[in-house]
Amino acid sequence: MEQNTSLQQQLLDAGVHFGHLRKKWNPKMLPYIFAEKKGIHIIDLNKTVDCLQESAAALKQIAKSGKKIMFVATKKQAKEIVNECARRVNMPFATERWLGGMLTNFNTVRKSVKKMQSIEKMLNDGSADSLTKKERLTLTRDKEKMEKVLGGIAQLGRLPAALFIVDIGHEHIALAEAKRLGITTFGMVDTNCDPNKVDFVIPANDDATKSIAIITNYITAVIAEGLAERLAAKEEESSTDETDNEAEKKAARLQAEAEAEGGRRRGGGGDGGRPRGGGPTKRRIPSRRPSPGGPR
Repeated sequence: MEQNTSLQQQLLDAGVHFGHLRKKWNPKMLPYIFAEKKGIHIIDLNKTVDCLQESAAALKQIAKSGKKIMFVATKKQAKEIVNECARRVNMPFATERWLGGMLTNFNTVRKSVKKMQSIEKMLNDGSADSLTKKERLTLTRDKEKMEKVLGGIAQLGRLPAALFIVDIGHEHIALAEAKRLGITTFGMVDTNCDPNKVDFVIPANDDATKSIAIITNYITAVIAEGLAERLAAKEEESSTDETDNEAEKKAARLQAEAEAEGGRRRGGGGDGGRPRGGGPTKRRIPSRRPSPGGPR
């Protein structure tokens, strides 16, 4: 309870409870609104804490299972924060521009990523030295342009398991693609958005930098915990396997020694190795002696 109170105080200090003007509100956000003050809706921080912890638990399990969580935030206030947090936990992100079809047309996007990586390889290994100065400059500009948009998903080999979105109204294309593919969505939802569009709602101010920072950092810390638990479980499993292998080797060695000892006992008995009973015996033939009346 004290932890929840502390978290609630931190959210209050960051201004997470400030919503939009009353005239811009979405009626579906009514369950998450505490009151109205000077024409501005105030978000219920008790609901925010509950929703944040529920979302964090789900994201932790996804990270623990080894799946990817993609961060999406192209708003000016959220770009740097989300970029830094995603890099901290080695997760994919989109902070410059959401390319249409980034998820629904993932194979084509992967081709663009491979092209970017091949250009980068050419520039680094010296194979582009044979080109003219203008051609090298063109390649460098193309790489920088693609890296700006696709750099966050360069290591993403398959579709992510979940999306964490800042301002679902602004990122409606990403949300629509995730819904179409059945990808789990987590979103910061302000009072002007429809909370039913995401699977896990985090009612919060999605315009203030402090509010975005505290929510995103909390989510990032939980994901880091899930990754750490996954790593610890892997290490424990590997150590258990090593112990089992050593036990199996020891058992096999003892069995081999026991078999060798049994063979020595059978081969070196007290009767000199002669067969016991039941074997054929030689019949004794009496010697012929001359009869007394015979010739001498």
